[in-house]
Amino acid sequence: MNRMNNTNQFYNSMGVKKVINGASWLTKLGGSIMPSPVIKTMEEASKWFVDMDDLNQKAGEFIAKITGAEAGLVTAGAASGMVLQAAACIAGSDPYKINQLPNTNGMKNEIIIDKGHLVAYHHSFRAAGAKMVEIGGVGNTEEWELEHNINCQTAAIAYIFSPVHHGAIPLEKVIKIAHSKEVPVIVDASAMLPPQENLQKFINMGADMVTFSGGKGIRGPQSTGILCGKKHLIEAAYLNGPPHANAVCRSAKVCKEEIAGLITALQLFIDTDFDQIISEWTEKCTFIVESVSKFPGVQAKVEKTNPQILSAETTHPRAIIDFDETWNGVKGEELINILSTGDPSIHVRPSEKNGITIHPVNLQTGEEKIIVEKLIELLK
Repeated sequence: MNRMNNTNQFYNSMGVKKVINGASWLTKLGGSIMPSPVIKTMEEASKWFVDMDDLNQKAGEFIAKITGAEAGLVTAGAASGMVLQAAACIAGSDPYKINQLPNTNGMKNEIIIDKGHLVAYHHSFRAAGAKMVEIGGVGNTEEWELEHNINCQTAAIAYIFSPVHHGAIPLEKVIKIAHSKEVPVIVDASAMLPPQENLQKFINMGADMVTFSGGKGIRGPQSTGILCGKKHLIEAAYLNGPPHANAVCRSAKVCKEEIAGLITALQLFIDTDFDQIISEWTEKCTFIVESVSKFPGVQAKVEKTNPQILSAETTHPRAIIDFDETWNGVKGEELINILSTGDPSIHVRPSEKNGITIHPVNLQTGEEKIIVEKLIELLK
């Protein structure tokens, strides 16, 4: 079914243009589209009151079970999970320190991070009062740099999986160095799902806390996430967040309907045959690439899934359309802007060579054909 032929009374009444999302699970585009069972569960959950401590505990137990961690917690997105990671490592479960955050005077408040992992999201650590200590350079980071910067003020070492930074110290070595000095490692794996095995991969490596988005590959409510890790740290994270009124992350509240929706989405996620899903995504990418490769100067290819490289860019296939030196037509940001401002509005991502990258993960049935029609119109 062609989704663009369907109407949505609410968006139409608001004058909001619908989007064809070829740019992946982006927050600014609404994350993902929730499956019907998720929406149904949220509606059912809305009809009853529950004790939120009880619901959070039961949801945490489910998260712990599927991640292999000691404990788990539902958060208001992965960024909220990062605030809670920092707060848990800095203030712990001490009520005096919890009340003092984000003022971290007198506490261990330094979080070490590779410069290659400074992708804006590290500001979530700073929101809890952390002082970021940057190590490494653009091309390479040496293990001695990490070892040298660990001191009595180090609260944690952060590792962010986006984008690929080839010179960063591998997570396994970071964990080994950190644990030799009794320092926890906190991981942002927001966009690292699928594959399903990543739910347990980083915990199995020895990471102390890992946060994932609930509204990307899991396809739960966009404003949810999961946090898993060591029991004492997850307990501390809970005390530093809602429903506790004096907590630094009190504003990042998750309602009962969102918790119910996320847990349902997680169950669907772990039961999904992603080999079949990836095959379907690859077919869409192949169709796009083959349709535009006929134009002289166009260099198009399908970048396949590569789980051996731990990056948010390698968890799914992509269609990459670049242009060689003979190309005189529209390209790069201009092409991206024309696509996004058209009707329908088509959102794609830039490539590394002034072209475009199309992520198939949110393309609804038939939308790859609409993208191709528009590209042929613009490239011919």
